[in-house]
Amino acid sequence: MRTQLSIRTRLRRRLASCLAVTSAVGMMLVGVTGTANAAPGDYAKVTSGGRCDKMHLGKTLPRTPDNSGAPTGQQHWVKGGADEEYYFNLEFKGFENVPAPTRADLNSVGNTDADVKKWDSAYRTSRNPEDMKRAIWSRYARYIQGKPSPKAFKSWVPQNLIGAQHSREKGGVFERKAVQDFNLVGPDWQCEVKVEIFDRNGNKIASRRYDAYNQRTGELGEFKADGKRKTSQFKNDKIILRHRDAKYDFTKSKFTMFAGEKPNRATTREYAAENAKLRAERGSGNNPIRIAERRATAKGLWPQTKYTKTYPVFNPRPNTGTQGPINSTAYDSGRNPAQARQIQNQYNQMNTRGALGRGPGGVDFSTLELQYVGSPVKGKGLDYSMKADFMPDEDNNPGWGGQAKLELASDALFTWLALTPDRQWVNLNPDQPDKIMDKGFGGTDAGRVLLEADMEMKRDFSRAMDPKKSPGKEFMNAAPKVDGVPCWGSGRNWIVPGRAKVREQDGGIYILDAPLKLNHAAMDFDTPVQGEDCSKKLSKAENERSHELITQYLVPHVEKQVNTEKKYADLRRVYKSRVAAEWIRQQDAKKATDFRPIINSNSLKRWPLRGENADWDSRTVWKEMVKSFTEGDFTYEWPLGDGRVYTFFVGGVDFSKAPKRNVTPAEFQLQHRRLPQTTKDSVRAQTSERDAEVTLLGGSGSAKTDGGKPDPTPSPTDTGKPTPTDAPSTPAPDPTTPGPGDTPKPTQPTAKDPDGNLAHTGSDVPVGLISAIAAAAVVAGGALAWWMRRRKADTTSTS
Repeated sequence: MRTQLSIRTRLRRRLASCLAVTSAVGMMLVGVTGTANAAPGDYAKVTSGGRCDKMHLGKTLPRTPDNSGAPTGQQHWVKGGADEEYYFNLEFKGFENVPAPTRADLNSVGNTDADVKKWDSAYRTSRNPEDMKRAIWSRYARYIQGKPSPKAFKSWVPQNLIGAQHSREKGGVFERKAVQDFNLVGPDWQCEVKVEIFDRNGNKIASRRYDAYNQRTGELGEFKADGKRKTSQFKNDKIILRHRDAKYDFTKSKFTMFAGEKPNRATTREYAAENAKLRAERGSGNNPIRIAERRATAKGLWPQTKYTKTYPVFNPRPNTGTQGPINSTAYDSGRNPAQARQIQNQYNQMNTRGALGRGPGGVDFSTLELQYVGSPVKGKGLDYSMKADFMPDEDNNPGWGGQAKLELASDALFTWLALTPDRQWVNLNPDQPDKIMDKGFGGTDAGRVLLEADMEMKRDFSRAMDPKKSPGKEFMNAAPKVDGVPCWGSGRNWIVPGRAKVREQDGGIYILDAPLKLNHAAMDFDTPVQGEDCSKKLSKAENERSHELITQYLVPHVEKQVNTEKKYADLRRVYKSRVAAEWIRQQDAKKATDFRPIINSNSLKRWPLRGENADWDSRTVWKEMVKSFTEGDFTYEWPLGDGRVYTFFVGGVDFSKAPKRNVTPAEFQLQHRRLPQTTKDSVRAQTSERDAEVTLLGGSGSAKTDGGKPDPTPSPTDTGKPTPTDAPSTPAPDPTTPGPGDTPKPTQPTAKDPDGNLAHTGSDVPVGLISAIAAAAVVAGGALAWWMRRRKADTTSTS
């Protein structure tokens, strides 16, 4: 007996083959011949908002042009080879810091539409911020219609007031732009179209509002300024694109998302998969679902007032801050994953028109680093731009911790500026408990990051020595042998800056690449450990060979980890700030800036250890290193007998040099042609590099809020040549390579690098720096010595 499947069951099965596409430029659904049909009795209802040209352009055109609609396939369509920009009114952003009203305040401003209009009119006439404050209070009174809450007001302003205006104004301008750019005009094109699907009993099984609909071809379009799909819309698209009845045949329709930004990976992945299913069902080579990108940076305009919010980062003047998308995005992100998901959910509820971008959760703040700093000008602050990766799927796995990462980058910049070079060192040497780091430096997060990275690097050297996998296997096999067991001399490993690639132009410096380098050298120590030192049985040649093998096999492996793994991200972050700080030093040496009172002041009170690290103590890390050095952390087995093998390293992080190469104009133009404009845009709006999963977000201390445009006039609504390289600010000596038991000694300053050399900011007597970072591999020595001691004990007990 054949079982009759329900309509809902049949629809759910057919859903699996549907695809939707979103884009900041636009998205359209295009009809294709196919076999998928609605269940018997299903029918569609289509309600139109009106002609697109009349609704968005204020006029009607007699015919639909031949080039109307989205181009074939996915497009990166731009004019003149450059991304576009458009402006929208965001006046409420200039009043983000309006104080929360009391009950008396609310009573004085009223809570009706007429009251709101009265205060809006007063502000348009007077341009007095106090009138706009009252207009905002009146809106809030109308919103709550009850007891006010300062906490509720604090969240209402960015979400319900600014967020709603942002979505409404930006979305409206983008929709108008999409209609113009893609010629969605003439009698065929309808906008604000609602498509509903009903079953035979009149039950609604799908409902979707489309931004555009071509009555002749059946094409459906969605305008997404952020290029991001919404799950509920995608679900309904799958049903609608498979519907056919006597009046409407959407199995011949295409769907296009018109996008103004690069869609996130989740959107691209899901739409591509559904597109493939629909193509298979319809037996057509055409794309039923498409993303048409027309990159355009949206810039909100707002006035600068006494109530404009600023953030306490990257501004040298006390009690002043900066503005920009990086600040609000970072400070609005959650402090942990759970909080980030809650914030992203709230954000998505406000982002119904796809106009607000990916939200704070769209940024991978763990990768946040300085990309550009402008030339500091006294009294006008500093422009800056930061780069970070996008999160692949911010709705399910949003980024978090932005405030902490932003403040670390900013605090590190001022720390490098304030400390004189002789105090910028860390030292993890078991022989020197009194020389861990400068006391002032130890009270900063930059100092903490260097010392903790040094300790982690030591552990990674130990892990790299594992004889069962590369590179430890190759190293152990090649190392000199004592009684058949690998043996090598004690030494130090330390991190130093590699050669940074920068471009000095446009009144600032672009930090294109700032790699870190790992060094290794032989070194003895006095702190006793358990076990016998096999290296004393090595000849001088064998000892030297062992260090060559360490440099050959282990150093590149750990160096790659330092430059790529997330656990060293804070180290890379503070080093980018180090490069930027040197640029500022050089500019201030030419002409006094607001940074001059800070430079070499050794005053760090404004940039102390923060948050969960407020009580951090450098001696805790030193004790951890000593314990690892003397007792060991890891155990490795060597198949040849029970011989004892151990190695000892001391080290540190030496930022005493920051060499740079100023790339040529030709190289910069070839590899980073759009970067200057993208960087400039980032000060005003979150943007991204073309075809890259990275975003640029900037800020400025000069309070420029108009992007070169006049203050917004709409009233608020309810709803060439290489730059000469500067001389180092503070030359510092290179350390000599110490022999066994030697203390590193200073040498004469090196000659100026012909490619450009940032100032050396290390200690003039860099004993601490060198031995501090070199201590990384201490862990390995302790670990192997401990294993040998344990293995021998086990052998004795079983004999």
